[in-house]
Amino acid sequence: MTANGRPDHVEPQLVVITCGSRKLGSPARAADMYTGTYHRACRKAADALRPGLLLILSARHGLLDLDDVIEPYDTPHGAADAVTAQVLLEQATARDIVGLGPVVALGGARHVGLVRSVWPHVRTPLAGARGMGEQMARLAALREGRGLPPA
Repeated sequence: MTANGRPDHVEPQLVVITCGSRKLGSPARAADMYTGTYHRACRKAADALRPGLLLILSARHGLLDLDDVIEPYDTPHGAADAVTAQVLLEQATARDIVGLGPVVALGGARHVGLVRSVWPHVRTPLAGARGMGEQMARLAALREGRGLPPA
């Protein structure tokens, strides 16, 4: 906290979190579809940041609202049939969210690369982590309200 009692971090207008390889076996809301530990940790950290908008970047579908109902799929980021930077830009343009900022991306390098293709100014608090353990520790710090590191 700062001396005036305000949080020492900026609340992002948009947080984009990664999807996950572990999924439910039947159609579900995007908020419920991804069941893996990493995705859940990203989601809890994103919620703690209190963004104006929280989206999931699905490797198959692109930008998903939490209430979007989708079928299970098996497409990792970077696969031949995965969403591309061009598709992501088209989706963001259609939603009129290209100009948002600050934007935070929580996920791995491929996820962050796609997000950066639309929002070059994106904040990436997991960048430079030396493995999954350090990423999970950073996500826990965000979840516990320690905010984003300085830009």
